[in-house]
Amino acid sequence: MRYAKRGPLRFTSHRDFARAFERALRRAGVPIAFSQGFTPHPKISYASAAPTGTGSEAEYLEIGLQQVVDPAWVVTALDAALSPGLDVLDAVEASGESLADRIDASRWRLELPGVTDAAASDAATRFWDSSEVLVERQTKQGRRTFDTRGAVVSIEVITSGPAASGAPDVPCAILDVVVRQVTPSVRPDDVLAGLRVVADLEPPVPPRAIRLAQGRLTAQGAIADPLEADRDGAVVGEH
Repeated sequence: MRYAKRGPLRFTSHRDFARAFERALRRAGVPIAFSQGFTPHPKISYASAAPTGTGSEAEYLEIGLQQVVDPAWVVTALDAALSPGLDVLDAVEASGESLADRIDASRWRLELPGVTDAAASDAATRFWDSSEVLVERQTKQGRRTFDTRGAVVSIEVITSGPAASGAPDVPCAILDVVVRQVTPSVRPDDVLAGLRVVADLEPPVPPRAIRLAQGRLTAQGAIADPLEADRDGAVVGEH
């Protein structure tokens, strides 16, 4: 199934969402299946959860059920049981390969309040023209340096007008970025750190990142909806 993290709920951690989702399953009466053993757990598998603080229109998970139910009923029941801002959008009965095997890239919208389109375009060009862009990030294993450029499939400025910033007189450049899933993962804040490295781009207020799509990257650069394998086949995330 596909769900969204919107508004203030984008600050919900993955662990907090998992707890909220399990409570919603119970309230909605979804006949969830459980693992075997001394400490049974509900059969839920999450795919590439978005970092805390980022919004998303394309989060995915799989659940195992004790019986066949109508996916549309599951969407309605779970959406009603979750807080507004954690919104269940779609569900299908799964078949074939696992959900994780259907996802290898994400499309992100990065909003940069206080940054002009020209400044963002210059930074994006410098980033794209670099053979590698090294950034540092604190991990569980300590500080790591890794290349962000290699994971980025495309990066470009979307011309959206002044209203994108929420204030008519304040510019707000918007970047459309497609990133492959690699190890270590390259997150939106890593791309922003890379823009700072190559062009000293530093938005005066915190940027906002929203994941628009996840799925398998096509030869045309589109993101294939992972749920469509169980429907008719289509792509999402094009612009």
